[in-house]
Amino acid sequence: MPRRAFRPALLALTALAATSLGSRALAAELPAERPLHEVVDEYIDVRLAAEGIEPAPPADDASFVRRLTLDLAGRIPAVVETAAFVQSADPHKREVLVDKLVGSLEFAEHQANVFDAFISEGDGGIRGYLKTAFQENRGWDSVFRDILLARHDDPLQKEAADFLLKRVKDTDRLANDVSVVFFGINVSCAKCHDHPLVPDWTQDHFYGMKSFFNRTFENGGFIAEREYGLVNYKTVEGEARDAKLMFLTGTVLDEPETKEPDGKARKEEAERLKKLAKEKQPPPAPQYSRRAQLVETALAEGQDHFFARAIVNRVWHQLFGYGLVMPLDQMHSENPASHPELLEWLARDLKSNGYDLRRLTRGLVLSRAYARSSRWDDGERPDADMFAVAEVRPLTPEQLARSLSLATADPHEFAADLPPEESQQRIAAAANASNAGLFERPGDNFQVSAHEALLFSNGEKISSGYLNGGLVRRLEQIEDDAAAIETAFQNVLCRPPAEDEAARLGEYVGERKDRRPDALRQVVWALVTSPEFRFNH
Repeated sequence: MPRRAFRPALLALTALAATSLGSRALAAELPAERPLHEVVDEYIDVRLAAEGIEPAPPADDASFVRRLTLDLAGRIPAVVETAAFVQSADPHKREVLVDKLVGSLEFAEHQANVFDAFISEGDGGIRGYLKTAFQENRGWDSVFRDILLARHDDPLQKEAADFLLKRVKDTDRLANDVSVVFFGINVSCAKCHDHPLVPDWTQDHFYGMKSFFNRTFENGGFIAEREYGLVNYKTVEGEARDAKLMFLTGTVLDEPETKEPDGKARKEEAERLKKLAKEKQPPPAPQYSRRAQLVETALAEGQDHFFARAIVNRVWHQLFGYGLVMPLDQMHSENPASHPELLEWLARDLKSNGYDLRRLTRGLVLSRAYARSSRWDDGERPDADMFAVAEVRPLTPEQLARSLSLATADPHEFAADLPPEESQQRIAAAANASNAGLFERPGDNFQVSAHEALLFSNGEKISSGYLNGGLVRRLEQIEDDAAAIETAFQNVLCRPPAEDEAARLGEYVGERKDRRPDALRQVVWALVTSPEFRFNH
């Protein structure tokens, strides 16, 4: 059906469904060939129409280029980048900028930081592996295989094994972390009893997932796996059971019968493993691997909806500040998605396109829903799951460190008359993330910590480092106070000052002619410590 005819029909269906389903309006299934960003907007707009909500207008160009660059390059844009975008009359400039950013090395580096944060809790253990994976645009299914299979045949594959190595001594944690990270399911509540509120999750599910890892162990810094071993547990009624090898879907898997070795065989095995560890050699892979079986099962047709939906929800949350399912680790029948048809469409699309996360990201950020303003001045702000207005999101430590470094650098280092490639290299080099460890990683209900407040108030790295950087020295050379203040705003906040801001800061600097460099330094300090700089909006 042509779009002009399709949309009224879709809205009519939605209005009818909303009569009986309230806010969870259903929509007709959109065809697979539709552009991803159009599908996002169709489904989001359908629910907004059913709820009678007029969404926020599009963000202005300066806000959009800042948001997009933070999300795709992990930093604010340089003045020259903001100016080029704002001044461009190209009707396709947003698409051009998105394609430039998702194809950049900075995109791979930023994605590696983001994914390392939720896979390895930000400890950097697999960041190098992830950077290469995103540079090469490996499918998410390939990344999953590399991390779970933990091969040692090359240095990069060995680095991916860090995920298992950090958890293998606690298989309860390992089973749940894999379920959370790759399937969007926290099964820990089913360890001691069937989940009291979610009939989907029973003890069988928890111990079934644990069984995929009970034969895995560490030997000499390598991940190894035995040919034998079962998981035993007791039900709440006290019944002792051998756990079945069972995936989250409830599918029980057949596997070769194994025989527990006797004492002599165990001793010989221990000696072989000790010798391999001493020689720094990986143990041989088992003929049958339970971990490999988990990978194949999780990616199999009919079983793969957990895997695909979980990563779609993660990427959506990363870019919109709120997931289609919240919390991210509670994707079960008792916690439906805000837009279930959209989630299913995106999951199918991701699978049919080789789990290409770059393509998924590109489609999401080209949607109107992503580009909305974060300002809401018309009554009560809609719930976040309506996606009617952009969410304000705290910067990650890496985003904050890189943005702070670039914001306080001399803007003349990236002058518009430089060759584009050289300018980009200089910008990327100036956006240094070496101080990311100074800042906390934001979680739910984030508030700036006392540590961070004190750091910006009197920390040596701020006062003697960033506030002594190229921007302040450049401002000192600008004789006109208004021009200096304009330069500071463009460099730090990626926009010109409002009239009242320019007037108040002009008065502040003007009253301190005898100590103008200190006054300009204070202006920069006020800007980099402002909520507007600390958040993506």
